[in-house]
Amino acid sequence: MEERLVVSSSPHILGEDTTSKMMLDVIIALLPATIAAMFYFRSSAAFIVALAIITAVLAEAVVQKIRKQPVTIKDLSAVVTGLLLALNLPASAPWWIPVVGSAFAIIIVKQIFGGIGQNFMNPALAARIMMTISWPEQMTRWVAPGVDSVSAATPLSFVKDATAVPGNAPELMDMLFGNIAGSMGETSAILLVLGGLYLVYRGVISIKIPAIYIGTVAVATLLYSGFDFYFMTYHLLGGSLMIGAFYMATDYASGCVTPKGRMIFAFGCGVLTTVIRLFGGYPEGVGFSILIMNSMTPFIDRFTSPKVYGEVQRQDA
Repeated sequence: MEERLVVSSSPHILGEDTTSKMMLDVIIALLPATIAAMFYFRSSAAFIVALAIITAVLAEAVVQKIRKQPVTIKDLSAVVTGLLLALNLPASAPWWIPVVGSAFAIIIVKQIFGGIGQNFMNPALAARIMMTISWPEQMTRWVAPGVDSVSAATPLSFVKDATAVPGNAPELMDMLFGNIAGSMGETSAILLVLGGLYLVYRGVISIKIPAIYIGTVAVATLLYSGFDFYFMTYHLLGGSLMIGAFYMATDYASGCVTPKGRMIFAFGCGVLTTVIRLFGGYPEGVGFSILIMNSMTPFIDRFTSPKVYGEVQRQDA
């Protein structure tokens, strides 16, 4: 009997899930939106996706080599970062935008803080915000789908400072399937939702965060517009709400740990996104809202952590 007992340190129960399996699921979930981006924006989309992924993988390998750490590019986390960043870029972005963005995401946001699981912000999202502030012209030069690369406005720009959708705005069906101007991966809402539901089915993410996030934006825009359901739906399908709610707000490393904290995190993302879109200087607010809530994660976790059994409140003498 003694030979059958194995003495080891915790954890004593191990699951079959690994980082590489989870990252592969995320890549599979993003494939429909990625293929749609290449269909709508043609070779420029494929070029940006490839550059972003290759740069992210190389940056991770080089940094880990320099720091004399095991190279972990096989866990596919750098591929996911590069892919997510590419889907957050306009198809008109020059070649150096995905290169600089991926290098910043991996080196500054991820590796400097210790690598996977240690970053306090979503690397791809932090890179997008950094580049939007640094190079606003290149990051907001939206083009309409097609080979001609004709400049066009995003759907959210039509409802900026408005309480109703103007008649010349893009149709909801085009926003649903991705036939609109915008970041490559945020154009097709339905493909992003399908990929997100796949992640829920696979147990990679919980439905609570995207449901609360999207639900909060829905209720807030409905109240703001005086119960205009068309205006509300426009805000749900427009911009990067779907890719942010399903693929970025659910990031394990930069999100809350406690169940109550995750709900507060998602609610905060929804409120901030709506406030920035309706009252801020930018028509889009998803990126800023998630990063702001990332910075508040330690405080939320601290005040929502369950009490330890046997813990007593300190009393002053």
